[in-house]
Order: sequence, then structure tokens, then C-alpha cells
Amino acid sequence: MKILIIEDEVELAKDMELFLSREAYHCELVANYDQAMEKVYAYEYDCILLDLMLPGGDGLSILQELKKLNKNEGVIIISAKNSIEDKVSGLKLGADDYLAKPFHQAELAARVESLIRRKQFDSHNTITQNEVMIDLQAKTVTVRGEGVVLTRKEYELLLFFVGNKNRVLSKGALAEHLSGDLADMFDTHDFVYAHVKNLKKKLKEAGYQDYIKTIYGSGYKWEI
Repeated sequence: MKILIIEDEVELAKDMELFLSREAYHCELVANYDQAMEKVYAYEYDCILLDLMLPGGDGLSILQELKKLNKNEGVIIISAKNSIEDKVSGLKLGADDYLAKPFHQAELAARVESLIRRKQFDSHNTITQNEVMIDLQAKTVTVRGEGVVLTRKEYELLLFFVGNKNRVLSKGALAEHLSGDLADMFDTHDFVYAHVKNLKKKLKEAGYQDYIKTIYGSGYKWEI
């Protein structure tokens, strides 16, 4: 799962990144309005953590732009401004949640997990795809009741497939999901092929019915 942290307090942003990374999220950091808009225009995220007060602009303007672009990212406002007006304005513009500073990192992680689960998986704690079951809270995968040990990237890849079931996902989209803006640095998407191959091998050995289909010339699809 990929998160964009828009926060100009460097130490706080690093603390957020460190804690969320330990919870198996891929985080990208930006510290001002212009950097945030570049990311918003170029990439898609599972969740955006948005400070309202930024150098060069404000978070509410970013929310307005997200709405104009018809972006579907979940947004949690992170701000020291704790007035009712700010909260209402943000929620009216499309924010999904509001967390006032200071806060505990564990609470932030819980809010992020709840938002992603609500946006992508209809608030369910578990996802069942025939014989495959994913426990979103425990971050475990079982096939026919037997546990399957996946790497972090393989788990992220599986969730991305399931969250976009029956849709063709290009190798570029998979690369961006797994590596964020670092995907642009790779000349090929061989690492995507390697992760998909390993994921398919582990699931198939556990007895799943080969739902990951290769769409030649296009990418892959979780077909069920």
C-alpha cells in the first residue's frame, strides 16, 4: 500500500514514515505545496496524509485539486489547526478523516488502515476470494486454511490484484504501486515479473486456482 505524506515538519514526517514503513506501507514524503502537486498529478496513492499549512500554498487547495481531477485517494488531514471550521472545510472538500497534532503514531496507523479498508474493501477485516483468504489486520494469507508466507512486496502485490479484480493492470502500474516514483528509474519492469512469478508460485503450491492471468502485451489480471 502506497502513502503520500505531505508535511513540512521534517522530524514529524520522518517519524510518520518510519512508523508506517514498519506497518508495511510504502511512503513518499513531500514538504511543500509545489512538490505535493507534482506528486498528485503524476501518481496515484492508497492514502494521502495532508498538512493544511504548507510552504507555497495550503492543504485545502490540494483537496480542491484532487476533487477536480476526480482522484479516489483516501485523504486524512494532519494539522495543528484544530478549529471546527478547518475540519468542516476539509471534510466538505473531500477529506475522509481529520487528525489533530500532536497525535500518537499508533493512532495514525490505525486511521490509515481503517480508511484503506473502508475505501478499497468495504470496511471488511478479511477478504475472501474462493479458497484464498487475506486477513488485513494480521496481514496474513491462507489458501484452503493453510498459511502462505509472502514477502512484503508479494503481499502488497496480492492486495493490489484483489483490489482491482477483473481489471488489466499494466506492468507500469504495478511497478509504480510497488516502488512509487522510484519506478521511473528502472529501464525495464523485470522486477515486476519476478514478484508476480514468485507470488503465483507460492499461491499455486498452496492450491489456489491460478487467478493471476498474464495478458500478453498488456500486463496482468486477477480474474475470478
